Amino acid sequence: MSGSPSRVYVARLAGLPVYDPNGDQVGKVRDVVAMMRQGTQPPRVLGLVVEVFTRRRIFLPMTRVTNVDVGHVTTTGLVNMRRFEQRPTEVLVLGEMLDRTVTVLETGATAVVFDMAMEQWRTRDWVLSKVAVREGGKRFRRRGQSHVFDWADVSGFAQVEEGQGATHILAAFESMKAADLAAVLHDLSPKRRKEIASALEDERLADVLEELPEDDQVEILAGLDTERAADVLEEMSPDDAADLIAELPTETAEALLTLMEPDEAEDVRRLLTYEERTAGGLMTSEPVILPADATVADALAQVRNADLSPALAAMIYVCRPPLETPTGRFIGIGHIQRLLRERPSELVSVVLDTDLDGLRPDDSLTTVSKYLATYNLVAAPVLDDEGRLLGAVTVDDVLDHLLPDDWRESDQPGDNDSQEVDHDAS
Repeated sequence: MSGSPSRVYVARLAGLPVYDPNGDQVGKVRDVVAMMRQGTQPPRVLGLVVEVFTRRRIFLPMTRVTNVDVGHVTTTGLVNMRRFEQRPTEVLVLGEMLDRTVTVLETGATAVVFDMAMEQWRTRDWVLSKVAVREGGKRFRRRGQSHVFDWADVSGFAQVEEGQGATHILAAFESMKAADLAAVLHDLSPKRRKEIASALEDERLADVLEELPEDDQVEILAGLDTERAADVLEEMSPDDAADLIAELPTETAEALLTLMEPDEAEDVRRLLTYEERTAGGLMTSEPVILPADATVADALAQVRNADLSPALAAMIYVCRPPLETPTGRFIGIGHIQRLLRERPSELVSVVLDTDLDGLRPDDSLTTVSKYLATYNLVAAPVLDDEGRLLGAVTVDDVLDHLLPDDWRESDQPGDNDSQEVDHDAS
């Protein structure tokens, strides 16, 4: 571990790239795994949870970490690609120890953990040696002051804390994409998932829910009060909200739909009328829709919306008024790649692709897949019998239904090939 700092604060490791000896990136640090010990002995750091590029989380033993620097971690290059599974004797430092309320033994005051430091002892073992806290008790002179204590100087980690906060873990993961934060939540206990979900803003939680398996979605939504659950559903895209509501008991679903804004609820109710594995059940009712007299500049401005997925932003749909689904007569689609080559003042109606017939809402998943493959599309319009646009199906939603239900967790071919000792070797 030559060249590594003697003390490393764990929250600063979150998201750091992990490189092999050749300088190739292996993945990113997502957490630190430690093992609690008896008495006042500091927990032993077993290794790192590293997210590799398939979004799988693997275990990297500290014995394979050769350097922990300011901006990266270096490994020996021998990595076991088996999925990390937490054991009962292990604790995730970021996921479970941050935001804990502890007691300072000398004063009896309470404080909240916002970081922890690990150090390498002469035995070459890494331990959690320091606990960084912010005051929460009256015995400190000034509220909000920060302190760093030795592990043995605080207590409270052995007890289960109800209502544990999530401020500092969310700060550590603030720059994460929604899909990455969803993977973090999925690996935590139901208790911790509920606490973190409660601390997220509605829009951020909606984005994260869209990336989670259905079981996790239902569990988290059930942990929210009804009004907040309705607010979060409003922030989700209508198709994802409909998929989630379809998994809920009928009475619960109706109660949530009643609390939602009427326009939002109407879109979801309409999507719920279609079978799940059909174009209607797969589509979103909010693609980018423009009138025939819109310009290329108008179209490009619309697709710059950061909330649009890449697939939805790849295409615009031109229709007669009204421009909300179900629209007036569908005219054609505009491929953004084509629009980028046109003058901003050009009318989109001049450069439309009008040859596509579009999908019907009762078309099967197989039909939708063949349609996208035949025309090399990442999205496709869904039309009713009168030629009105009902929505658009995107390739990401099709893949979600073509892959096995547990695709987020199942191993990929070759991923169990191991060049390194497994988790037990830590």
